[in-house]
Parts: sequence; structure tokens; C-alpha cells
Amino acid sequence: MEKLIAQIKQGKVWPFPGGIHPPGQKTISTAQAITRLPLPDKLVVPLKQHIGANGKLLVEKGQQVLKGQALTKPVANWSVPIHAPTSGVITDICQMPSAHPSALPELSVIIEPDGQDNWCTLTPVPSPNLLSHDQLIDIIHDRGIAGMGGAGFPTYIKADSRKAIEYLIVNAVECEPYITADDMLMREHANGIVAGIEIMQQLLTPTLTIVGIEDNKPEAIAAMQAAAEHNDKIIIQTVPTIYPSGGEKQLIKLLTNKEVPSGGIPADIGVLVQNVGTLFAVNQAVFEGKPLIERVITVTGNTIHKPGNVWALLGTEIKHLLDCQGFSPVPQQRVVMGGPMMGFTLPTVRIGVVKTTNCILAPDHNELAEPGPEKACIRCSACADACPASLLPQQLQWFAKSKEYDKLKEHNLFDCIECGACAYVCPSEIPLVQYYRVAKVEIKEQQAEQVKAERAKERFELRKLRLEREQEARQNRHKRKPATEKSADEKQKIADALARVKNKPAKDDDKSAVAAAIARAKAKKQQQDTTLEPDNSEVALERAARKEQARKYKEQKAASDDAPAQQDDKKSAVAAAIARAKAKKAAQAAELENDNSENETAASTPADDKKAAVAAAIARAKAKKAAQAEQAASVASDDSQSKSASTAINETVNAEDKPEQTAQDKKKAAIAAAIARAKAKKLQQEGSDK
Repeated sequence: MEKLIAQIKQGKVWPFPGGIHPPGQKTISTAQAITRLPLPDKLVVPLKQHIGANGKLLVEKGQQVLKGQALTKPVANWSVPIHAPTSGVITDICQMPSAHPSALPELSVIIEPDGQDNWCTLTPVPSPNLLSHDQLIDIIHDRGIAGMGGAGFPTYIKADSRKAIEYLIVNAVECEPYITADDMLMREHANGIVAGIEIMQQLLTPTLTIVGIEDNKPEAIAAMQAAAEHNDKIIIQTVPTIYPSGGEKQLIKLLTNKEVPSGGIPADIGVLVQNVGTLFAVNQAVFEGKPLIERVITVTGNTIHKPGNVWALLGTEIKHLLDCQGFSPVPQQRVVMGGPMMGFTLPTVRIGVVKTTNCILAPDHNELAEPGPEKACIRCSACADACPASLLPQQLQWFAKSKEYDKLKEHNLFDCIECGACAYVCPSEIPLVQYYRVAKVEIKEQQAEQVKAERAKERFELRKLRLEREQEARQNRHKRKPATEKSADEKQKIADALARVKNKPAKDDDKSAVAAAIARAKAKKQQQDTTLEPDNSEVALERAARKEQARKYKEQKAASDDAPAQQDDKKSAVAAAIARAKAKKAAQAAELENDNSENETAASTPADDKKAAVAAAIARAKAKKAAQAEQAASVASDDSQSKSASTAINETVNAEDKPEQTAQDKKKAAIAAAIARAKAKKLQQEGSDK
């Protein structure tokens, strides 16, 4: 380590792989000092200007706020507050386009400045060395300091590193073309930057602090060397001008010859990197008590008449910056937030400045031409030669197009810093970086879905186990506990209790109580027995009384009729039965005659047939009339006499007329009828032969 420190102090640097040399175009914006813009008509302050969670909103619509007043309160990890850039009235809190290529809406506070620019109460700390580590961290956190050179990483997280830091590296390279915000800040505020470095040294206690500056910034190098003369632990190191030497991993390699492992962070190798703009904001937060509400922004390009660097309040619309610097747009004008290599074209100029905005580029068509149509890769390997992370851009692009996410991760896609060097040198004008950005987002979404699925599965398994335990507990409650072996003492106690019960004299009261209980039990049992079988005795008595009354009524009615009437009824019933028998016999004879009418001899005439049919009809009518008379007579006669008379008559007639005829009698009658039909047919055949 001592050898490495000696090499660093001697000014040695170690090259990193790849890199390109695009035109710098920096002198355009360094001709004049940093200026301060007039207050805009309104400020659009997004609540999210850093990596991490949004804070809790502390203000409401219509509220008057002061400059530096907190608008949000951090409520989660990696969350920093947002402050009012000036005094005024909050006119709205709504969704506004974000400083992102997609311009997706995000919650923002709209402030209308009152022109007074009145500060809230500030609490500066003249001697930070008297404060504890946690007090300094709280100040940096409460003042809303976040990384101003890249992704907006919360500074209090880095400053509170739990890992030992050997090298604190100050990134003052600013390697991207056109951008000179850090250059001008070092020229004019080198002392404030060094004061911020010393606060970080107090927090991290590094062995050495290295300030890396490209050799194309001689004024900034001189200013920083002069400001750091009193601190022998701060080394101002000049690095060659090459893009992207300002990348975190590339700068670490340049200054310390250490490499950050794939998927790791600089703290893993004992290194921490801070931007000069961030360190100046730390100085203001501690020594002046000011929150981060403004920053230096480079406004440049061929369509800007007064290119330069300006102090811009956070939330200032891009349109206000362009108008103040003399913007003359051309047809199909592009406005880029950031530099030409890593910046993105804004969909609208009504977007507010955020903490990570370092440049607004408004080029014409000659300065930054529109990219041509994408052509097929010619496998020239120029992209691989230019990649500062030693990746294979060609293969990554193929895997990104085919959505082979596993292979992208195997080829270390997330080590890509999206510097754009590969796309810059590609002769086929393939937008390689755009493929990588889309693939990274899709992989992160896929990983998030996998995490959700795993959590859901874990919750399901835990719920299943809980239900099984509850079911087992319910079953165990209903099970009878096994009898355990009693100890000798317990057995002795039970025996003593039984002996006392036996030897206890019985009292009369106890006997009477026992007898009363037995009597109650018997009564209850008898009551239950009677309730089980219903008592129908009353119903039976009523039914017997009705039968007896009906019998007496019949006897009285029979006694009231005179004897001659009874005899006449009996005679009429017998006569009716005889008439029915004769009619039935005549009908059978007529039927037999009709069956044989077709086979009769020639002597038979139609007149005889007609007479026979008339006779049969008369017989049926008489039989019907006799049956009606018999029915009327049977109703009036006594049941027993009618039955005996009908029985006597029915025994003399055909078995078919018997209502209660048995199956055997019916069979005999059918046989007799068949014999009669056979005899009649035989006689008919004999007559026809003659």
C-alpha cells in the first residue's frame, strides 16, 4: 500500500481499456464566469430527484413557503428531502413530465415566486470538527444532498459507509464534450470544494484523497492546487483527456490501479468517489446551513447566442434557461439534457431542472446530426475496442434483440456504464446503448416479478403450515388424553378420600335427599315413556260410539218397515236377478248367431237376420232395464237378504256374470264358450256341405 501511495504521489496513472477522443467543444462555454438567472415565473419541483424513495409531502396547495423550506420529509431508506428553491405560493401539486427520455409524469410541486426570495431560518455550523459523526450525517441528510454528477445517489449513504475507506476520490474529470459546469465551479469555488472534501475526510477518515482532473483544464487544476496546499492528504492528480475517464470504475483504475469487481461497488475495494459539485453542496449545507436548491448548469450549442454556465434554481423550466441565454431554434430543433454522448433528447422544454442536470445542449443540424438508419453489423470489432468495460457490445446487442436475458447476464450486461462509446464508433450506426438500456429495464422487471412470485409462494407455504397446525390442534383437543400412571402419593390420597367417605355416618337429611332425587328421576322417566307413545284411548272410544249409533239406526229403520214390504222387496230382487240372467243368455245366443251368419246356408234370408238383430237388441234393452230395477231394489232391501238372493240366482247363470268370480271359474267359462263355438262351426260346415 505504501508503494502504491508513493506511486500516486509521484503522479503515476494507470490506463483503462478502450475509450475514444470525441471533439471537446468546451471553450464555447468557458469564456465568461458563472451567471445567475432571474427568477422564473414558476418553478416545477419534482419530488423525486435521486435514487431511492420519495419523501412524505409536508405542504399543500395555496400554502406560502420560504426559500429553503422543506417540502418533503424522508420516510424510508435512501430518501432525501426536497426544499423550496425560493419564496412564493404553492399554486398546485400535480403530475408533471419528468426529466427522463420517456417524460413519464411524476408528482411535482408548482411554486409561483413572490420575488422577495426570503430565506427560512438557517442553522450554519462554523466548526464542523466539533460535531459527532451522526450529527454531520444528519445535516447532510436533512439538507437533501444527493450525487450531482450522475445517478443522484444519496450522499448521506456514502458518507456513512460501514466499510473502511482507504482512498477518497474526487471526480473532477468532466470528460464528456460540451460540459464545463465542474470546470467553472472549480475555477471560482475551489476553496468551498476543498472545505467539502475535509468534511468527508472527517466522516470517512481515508488514508489519501485524490482529486482527478483532466489535463485540458489547467485553470481548474491551478485553483484546486492552491486551495489544497494546507492539506497534505489531498493530492491533485492530472489524468489524460480521454472519454470516458470520468466513469467511476474507469477513474478508480486510472488513479489507483484497482478494479471494482463485476456486480460490486467501490466500497468493496476500500474506495469511495464523490463529485466536486456534491462536495461543494456539502460545504454549503454544513458551513452555511443551506439545503441543495440550486446548481451550476452548462447551457451551450450553436443555437445559443450566449453560451455559458449559470446558477439555476431547481425546478426552473428548461425553456427559461434557453430564453435567458438567447435561444434561436431551427426547424426540428433538438434539445438535449446532458452531453452528446450520454444525454437524451427532451420531449418538451417544460421540464424542470433537477439535482442531476449538468448541461442543456441545443445544437443545430450540422453540430449534432440526426442518426441515420440502422444497418447490418459488419463485424468490424470497433465497438469492442472502444468499450471501457471490456465487454462484447456486438454479442450483447444480438442477445438483447432476441431477449436472451440469461446470456446477457452471463456476458455482464450490467457492467455497461452506457457511455455510448460503442455507438459512437459503429460504422453501421446501430444504437447499441438503446438496446442495452431496454434490456436492463426488462431484466429488472423480470427479476422483480420473480421476487414477487417467490414471496407469494413463501406466504402460501407458511399459510399451509399454519392451517395444518391449527387442524392438528383441533383434532388433539377432541382426543381423550391417555391416563397417566399415578404416583404412590396420589394413590394414597385417593385411598384416604374413599376411606373417609365410607366411614362418614349417613344422616337422615342425606337419605331423604337421595330418596327425593330417585323419585324425581322415576317421575321424569315415566313422563318420558308416556310422551314417547301417544294415548289414543279417547279416539278409540269415540269411534266405538259412532259404530254403535249407526247399528242402532239400522235396527230402528229395519223395524219401522212392515213385513209385506220386505217380502215384496225380496221378490223383486229375485225377479230382477232372473231377468238379468235371461238377458245375458239371450245376448250370448245373439252373438253366436252373428258369428255364424256369414256361413249359413242359402235358405237363410236377410229378413231372418234382421229379426234376429231386433230380438237381440230387445233382449239387451230388457237386460239393462232389469239391471236398473235390480239396483234400485237392492238399495231398498236388506243387505243380507239381497246378498243371499243374488248368490242363489248367480249360481244358476253363466260364470261370467259373477262379479266376484275366481280365476278358476273364469277359466271354466272360457273353455265352455270355446267348445260351444267349435260345435257351432262344425254344424255350419256340415250344412254347407249338404
